[in-house]
Amino acid sequence: MSFDEELSALRSQVAEQNFRISVLQRQLDEVLYGQRFADIAIVDRVRFTGPAKAVQPNPTAQDAGNPLVITCQVYVPRDLDTSRKHPLVVLAHGGVHAWHDFNAHHTIREMLTQGYTVVAPDYRGSDGYGKVYWEAIDYGGREVDDVHAAKEWALDAFDHLDADRVGVLGWSHGGMITLLNVFNYPGEYAAAYAAVPVSDLVARMGYKGQKYADLFSASYHLEKTAEENVAEYRKRSPAWQVDRYDGTPLLIHTSTNDEDVNVLEVERLLEAFAAKGKSVSSKIYDAAPGGHFFNRIDTRLARESRQEAWEFLARFLEPQRAR
Repeated sequence: MSFDEELSALRSQVAEQNFRISVLQRQLDEVLYGQRFADIAIVDRVRFTGPAKAVQPNPTAQDAGNPLVITCQVYVPRDLDTSRKHPLVVLAHGGVHAWHDFNAHHTIREMLTQGYTVVAPDYRGSDGYGKVYWEAIDYGGREVDDVHAAKEWALDAFDHLDADRVGVLGWSHGGMITLLNVFNYPGEYAAAYAAVPVSDLVARMGYKGQKYADLFSASYHLEKTAEENVAEYRKRSPAWQVDRYDGTPLLIHTSTNDEDVNVLEVERLLEAFAAKGKSVSSKIYDAAPGGHFFNRIDTRLARESRQEAWEFLARFLEPQRAR
């Protein structure tokens, strides 16, 4: 075996080991979920199906075209009066490849204490489920449908949920999924909150660097760069899709010092809404401490910002505090 062949084999072994470590890390998080919320919520892990893979490695295989199995974390307030109808919140996690983030525990607790049932799907491309699921990623595409499928599953599974009081929210990549869920499924959400949302993939490819861009142009993903297929990247960018916005109550938050989603993306999004004569609620914080994570941390400003989001959602979802 040549040196190059040995090096390639070693890299493959390291990559496979990293996938195994991610699976263990995610499984540990699942244990922590149950412990962290045991006092206020019934926590479960469920599976349902979303669309088939966008890219079929072997289109003639026996399982080609099968719906993809999606895993989802579910939180139901323990003292909820299930003889009455209550709202549902669908939480889309962030990260190009990540999973439902245990570090967001305080935001989930705040939602639970308000009386929301929360579903948090690990849509296709999420880490912690191995290489095959990781490479099923369809950024701005079928992952959006997976999050919508979580909503549909929850409404079918729980009699206490009100189909007319469903909210969707997320931060960063999850904020982008939130926006595209509103655009793709008009009339199905009563309110939405998108924080520091990825908004313009064309612009993003210009400032995030080659390693980031390679995640999108990979053979199992979009296959081409933004330069090679700008139309495809625009199709997956909320800032270029606002003409499909139906007026669902929407609040957008960001900060000028966001080190991940540059404020120019969100500014472009808000300008697009205005150009189309579409009104949304928004706030751009000036250099909020924490940058990209400014309202997901435990500062006074973060709590006040989240409280603004909860008050906005409550106007349309009308949660009833748990008994």
